Formats: sequence, structure tokens, C-alpha cells
Amino acid sequence: MIRKIALAVVAFVAGVLLYATTKPDSLHVERSTSVQAPPGAIHPLVNDFHAWRSWSPWENRDPALERTFSGAASGKGAVYEWSGNNDVGSGRMEITDSAPSRIAIKLDFIRPFEGHNVTEFTFAPKDGSTSVTWVMDGPSNYVAKLMSIFIDMDDMIGTDFEAGLANLKTTAESKRQPS
Repeated sequence: MIRKIALAVVAFVAGVLLYATTKPDSLHVERSTSVQAPPGAIHPLVNDFHAWRSWSPWENRDPALERTFSGAASGKGAVYEWSGNNDVGSGRMEITDSAPSRIAIKLDFIRPFEGHNVTEFTFAPKDGSTSVTWVMDGPSNYVAKLMSIFIDMDDMIGTDFEAGLANLKTTAESKRQPS
């Protein structure tokens, strides 16, 4: 009886490990919102890492979060490194491209799990408002594929993107100058 149970457990674990190999080789998370402000009022909030404290969904998860800014003050070449508790981990972001309609960021996580991704924000005027889209793309190694069997990464990261976009919307709309 014990042998049958052990074989069943081994078969189950082998099945899970094999199933993980069929998961996608890349991760894509995307969320959008409409902001009642022009792109020029939103762009600086993303383009300057110092401004992220006003809207980033991770900034308040660790009151003792250590932040380091280097490189350019904002825009291309600006660097933000952080180290915090288990909720925020540690990592580094660098703005690799900045234009009025788009900001691209190289995003490297160090802990709790190593990861290397590209994040992009786009700002598109639409009917008197701005459509803001936040995208993250990156490779999924075997460990990430295995985790994706039990955790919906799009849902987990997407929830944070939705909170960040809602904060960004509130911040940009509250700073909007009357016409």
C-alpha cells in the first residue's frame, strides 16, 4: 500500500514538472486606464523616479524601504535602486528610452527572485483624456514556469499595475491645471 502511494506521489510530481515545460517562455502583463489629463501632465510622474513615491503601488509596502537614485535626474539614463522587506524585495530600474508618448524601463529584480524584464508606459491622447498603458515583458525560466502552475502571474502583477495606474490617475488629475 505504501509503495502504491509513493508511486502515485512520484507520478504526480513528475507530471507537474513535465507540465511546467509546456508553459510559455515569456511573461506579458498589460493594464491600461484613462486619465483626465494631457500626456504632458502624466509623463513627468513616470519619467522621474523621485515622483514614483506619489503613485507606485510598492512604495508604501515597506516604511524602511531604502532608495538610491543615480544617473540622469530624469528621463533616459535615470536609475532607481531599492532594497526592502519581502513585500518589495530589491532591484534596479533604468529608463532606457523617454519620448513624450513612451517611456521604456529596464527592470532587474534581485530578490526575492531574480528576474530581468522590460517595462513600458505609453501615453496616447484620446477624446480629451490620455490612455495610459503599463506593460511588462520578460522571459520565463523553468522556475517561473513551475510557479505559474500555482500562481497566476498576470493576475498577481496585474493587480499591482491596476493599483499603480489608479494612483497615477489620481495624482495626475489632482495636479491638472484648469483650462
